Amino acid sequence: QVQLGESGGGLVPPGGSLRLSCAASGRIFSIYTMGWYRQAPGNQRELVARITRDGSTNYADSVKGRFTISRDNGKNTVYLQMNSLKPEDTAVYYCQITMAPRDYWGQGTQVTVSS
Repeated sequence: QVQLGESGGGLVPPGGSLRLSCAASGRIFSIYTMGWYRQAPGNQRELVARITRDGSTNYADSVKGRFTISRDNGKNTVYLQMNSLKPEDTAVYYCQITMAPRDYWGQGTQVTVSS
């Protein structure tokens, strides 16, 4: 059994910052990719950022230059530093890991950007 524990969501004004964390626990072996997805009401879930075990990253165009993903392999934890937040960043953010042969998902954490 694998559990993903997310934290760091909340309400922030436009231009503000938040840092999301996600720690994987349980029967953890070799995690390949760790990432963050988000889903706003009425929209499909979309990739925000993803990082491989060797540190290669990719980002959605909408967050490039504002968000930074990082991971601590020793702690099986992935982080998402979000700066210069915009109202359109409002969504439920989900942590996701790929550990063969399947993907695992967190429960989600709400991020609301509003004045």
